[in-house]
Amino acid sequence: TFFLILCLFVLGVFLTCTYTAKEATKKTKKAKLYVPQIDCDVKAGKIINPEFIAKCPPGCQDVKYRVYGTDIYASFSSVCSAAIHSGVIDNTGGKILVQKVAGHSGYRGSFSNGVRSLSLPRWRESFLVSEGKPRKGVTYPSTLEFSSSKSTAVKSGNVNVPTGDAVRKEHQTTPVPTPATQMATTTPTPTTTTTDPSTTVPQPTTTPATTRTTAAAAKTRPGLHRVRDMAFSGTSTSASSRSILRHNTGVQRQEPVATFQRAAGSPAHLAVETDSWKPGLSLFDTGFSSKEELNQKPRESISQGNQNCKVDLSFLMDGSWSIGKRRFQLQKRFLGNVAQALGIGSTGPLMGIVQYGDDPSTEFNLKTYANSKDLRNAIEKIQQKGGLSNVGKALSFVNKNFFLDANGNRGGAPNVVVVVVDGWPTDRVEEASRLARESGINIFFVTVEAAAQSEKQNVIELNFVDKAVCRTSGFYSINVPSWFSLHKVVQPLVKRVCDTDRLVCSKTCLNSADIGFVIDGSSSVGTGNFRTVLQFVANISKEFEISDTDTRVGAVQYTYEQRLEFSFDKYSTKQDVLNAIKRISYWSGGTSTGAAISYASEQLFSKSKPNKRKIMILITDGRSYDDVSMPAMAAHQDGVIAYSIGVAWAAPDELEAIASEPAKEHSFFVDEFDHLYRYVNQLIQNICTEFNSQPRN
Repeated sequence: TFFLILCLFVLGVFLTCTYTAKEATKKTKKAKLYVPQIDCDVKAGKIINPEFIAKCPPGCQDVKYRVYGTDIYASFSSVCSAAIHSGVIDNTGGKILVQKVAGHSGYRGSFSNGVRSLSLPRWRESFLVSEGKPRKGVTYPSTLEFSSSKSTAVKSGNVNVPTGDAVRKEHQTTPVPTPATQMATTTPTPTTTTTDPSTTVPQPTTTPATTRTTAAAAKTRPGLHRVRDMAFSGTSTSASSRSILRHNTGVQRQEPVATFQRAAGSPAHLAVETDSWKPGLSLFDTGFSSKEELNQKPRESISQGNQNCKVDLSFLMDGSWSIGKRRFQLQKRFLGNVAQALGIGSTGPLMGIVQYGDDPSTEFNLKTYANSKDLRNAIEKIQQKGGLSNVGKALSFVNKNFFLDANGNRGGAPNVVVVVVDGWPTDRVEEASRLARESGINIFFVTVEAAAQSEKQNVIELNFVDKAVCRTSGFYSINVPSWFSLHKVVQPLVKRVCDTDRLVCSKTCLNSADIGFVIDGSSSVGTGNFRTVLQFVANISKEFEISDTDTRVGAVQYTYEQRLEFSFDKYSTKQDVLNAIKRISYWSGGTSTGAAISYASEQLFSKSKPNKRKIMILITDGRSYDDVSMPAMAAHQDGVIAYSIGVAWAAPDELEAIASEPAKEHSFFVDEFDHLYRYVNQLIQNICTEFNSQPRN
């Protein structure tokens, strides 16, 4: 009996403990994640959170929700439309995971999943989209913080949470993604720490590059490229005696590549400043250190160089086995002669060399040598690497790695690539060339001993030169019948490279315009609002690359009368332009907008350079006392692209008359001056969209 009672007692204790454990498990069960819903027009740059999960509504597959990029998107793209483009969701909507990453020097447009994305030369911030599943060790916010102060509501579960000041206060307590382990160097760690991007210093870390093998190159049909006779006689080999390369060296290389783990700046600083002047902040700073920089050779002497030829130049040197050793020596002699003819120097042309074969590698960058003598001596010491002729891979390498500030890129000088190729490439060049052109790189081809008629069946990509260059007029391509004739094209090539007015690929939406601001200074604006308008003008101006050869800025203020505040040729640096905008004094008076347009046409745009796009941005807060349609029409006929921004009592019919066609993309209206900042990104986006839509040839 005692034993039975003991058994029942033990069983009772066991059942009680089991029940208690289950109840405790229920109580400690992880709370359900509330996923905030965003609208189709929400752009990633407007959301401050560095990593978040959100729910997209149905119907975001619409052309009005613009997307820039492929796989990696510029931050002023529609988040939900980008998710559809990437294939994460479809037009019915759904949950997505968004991760902010650093800005890129170029974004490639494409058509995918019913969404057409556009190309863009560069932007300050990017983002990635993936399936809306939480990553292990990361806590996601149930509400999103927006950079604007609008008082709309964000849907979060069944609770409407107001944005603006209320959410900004909550930002201090709302949990944000915190990874349990350190993320890869290419992905910034989500954090809420506010850091000024102008003071963020990236820390270099050295990691070995992925082992490169020629197995991948084998897919490009190496058997289709000619082999040069190694003995090399004094005459060109006839087409009939050329053998076909079928040998694969199988060489593997490992090279240390220095990379930066770039800290993600506070997204709050990525929004346009509305209350402070920060003219020194660069939105396009980039961190990169090449192998050459880490082992930099000191310059023995510095030359001023040919100041009539200020270009940043990269030669892609053919180091493939097909060229042979003697022809490789002729190529080096050619490059040395070009360096001498250019007149290398700190205020003239700078030149670096990338040798390509199976894989490209930088022999030296733009800042390694600052005079022609040292450069020629360095060229003579270059050793042939061998391999195939993978020109497409080399162009991709140069586009991503060569023209960086850390490598000596000066920003105000056109970027030029000259490709020297023996015969034809062993990979495709069209896509890599297009991306390079969209990044503002001018591509020249010097083809030596091109394919004979009987050999064209071996060429992987017919007409590869026309597919690669900016214009197919022949300006960007030189064909040389023999390596012995190469010396004859030194001067013609130098003349073309130095003709900066014809280097059309250097012209991007950010560096190829004369922008004239026409500012309403009438009495109805008031002193405080006038300062807000000037801040708006400054925020637009600092997005552009400003110099005497890039974008130039001028300004006119008007009432009944007009006043030229400063002309296009007055200031040649961004700092000077921003300071000049800040110094503009409020005039006060009536509103004669039509006369102001005519005045701007005569005093500003009549003095534009022939190779510049003329852009007028007019800001007004009321109806004009005179006619605006005739002066606006005359400006349009003179090639001026007009944007009109109306505030408060501005007349919509006049705004449309002033704006270029289509008016809905060139005319904007805000109900109060404090909301002007909302249209900074939209203006830049529309200017770049219009630029990218221009025909290539």
